[in-house]
Amino acid sequence: MAQAIPVFRIFDYSKAIEFYNGWLGFHVDWEAKPDDTPAYLQISLQGIVLHLSEHHGDGSPGAHVHIDVFSGLREFHQQLLNKNYKYMRPGIGPATWDEKTLCMEVIDPFGNRLTFTGE
Repeated sequence: MAQAIPVFRIFDYSKAIEFYNGWLGFHVDWEAKPDDTPAYLQISLQGIVLHLSEHHGDGSPGAHVHIDVFSGLREFHQQLLNKNYKYMRPGIGPATWDEKTLCMEVIDPFGNRLTFTGE
């Protein structure tokens, strides 16, 4: 089956790694980062795959991805809070469309949003 992979525009490789790898816990699967050129990399977590790009024209800042049925969302939320990342302390609560579904949103340093939902 084909797979759609969102591309998030980033402006600073180090900040992206700190946020996605250091705080959220995404694994860097591969990266293309030749000397003095913009970085392009693939990251993943629990089957979620994203591409991050410093290349001009590869998406606009402020994109949004909805991550459905994220396993262990309550525990993941607590892990994030325990890391004391100084730029983000997300809340968690019932989704507007279903009170049994939990929802947590995080915003990366470039304005891109990830909405995690799960039970």
